[in-house]
Amino acid sequence: MNRILVLLLLSFYSFTALAQSSFFEERPLFVNGVGGYECYRIPAIVAAKDGTLLAFVEGRVNGCSDYGDVDLLLSRSKDRGKTWSEPNLIVDNEGIQAGNPAPVYDFEDPRYPNGRLFLFYNTGDASEHEVRKGNGQRGVHFISSTDDGLSWSLPTDITSQVHFNRQNSKLDWRTNAVTPGHALQLSLGVNKGRIYVPANHSQGPPQEKYNEYRAYGFYSDDHGQSFKTSPDIPVLSSNEAIGVELENGDLMLNIREQNGETKTRLVSISNDGGESWNEIFFDQNLISPVCQSSIISIVNSNKQLLLYSGPYSKTDRHQMSVLISEDQGKSWPVRKLIYADTSAYSDLVILDDNSIGLFYERDRNGLYFARFNLPWLYEN
Repeated sequence: MNRILVLLLLSFYSFTALAQSSFFEERPLFVNGVGGYECYRIPAIVAAKDGTLLAFVEGRVNGCSDYGDVDLLLSRSKDRGKTWSEPNLIVDNEGIQAGNPAPVYDFEDPRYPNGRLFLFYNTGDASEHEVRKGNGQRGVHFISSTDDGLSWSLPTDITSQVHFNRQNSKLDWRTNAVTPGHALQLSLGVNKGRIYVPANHSQGPPQEKYNEYRAYGFYSDDHGQSFKTSPDIPVLSSNEAIGVELENGDLMLNIREQNGETKTRLVSISNDGGESWNEIFFDQNLISPVCQSSIISIVNSNKQLLLYSGPYSKTDRHQMSVLISEDQGKSWPVRKLIYADTSAYSDLVILDDNSIGLFYERDRNGLYFARFNLPWLYEN
């Protein structure tokens, strides 16, 4: 990006924003082989009302395989990510898989003025390959906390409401994965307060190029007492998804294409909070290998920006980058490289001082937490 374009982009910002000093800092948070787990994967992160950061991760006991003895862990930070608590075990599925953590705060329930934290996740009793063939089952559950993750409820099984397999319906959904990354709560319009969890499932027997996969989502309008599902995204091989609410109240999903044919991100937009899909397209500006990515919004000078994170490559999982859109995802003129070498899954969070956190997989050695601000992202 040339210097003139950078200056033009910076002109959108208030004097306060421009006066901030740019900064970037990062540190390892979960290191493979440390703490009783051979491998850590699948980051998800949210912020509490008081600014506490809560970082969730899969702890894989015997290696980096997706299936096996997989637990869910939580580490907390009270100082914007400078120091972190020792990880706490929060879900142990008795030696088999508990994965895909998807946290979200419900700040609209009057019973909990400081918010109620939900953690949605999957369970599995066989590998994804076997479940695709019909040998095994995937479940969907949640736990919740009213003290910012210090204590948790017992699990609630919502599989029959959100994953229609042969055990509970006439449909033949097989695999299931929530997000991974954070879920979201809608804050505008008639659907204000809706908890929305992007997800994907497979339908029927395995097909060429993973074309049995479909992205979809599920949501609750009564603070987790009941759930409904969105329609599937009608695109072959749509997979892991993450969502963001646009400034007009629309819901946008940003989706992984599992067959890797376009090497770009699939985008779907809903005008009614995920009850139907109004616009579906591949975003040619967001190149990606076959990998998960993250998206979130930030407000600066009364203007909503979208931030996207993911490996910016058509070939390999490397070049972890953060991109900025100032026009609701129509263009992404700013890209800042976070880490050039191997990097994969990530999740974004906005901190209480309007800085940005990125929790991401790095070098197959574990997960890092990076913190930076908008002036740093706009530097060339």
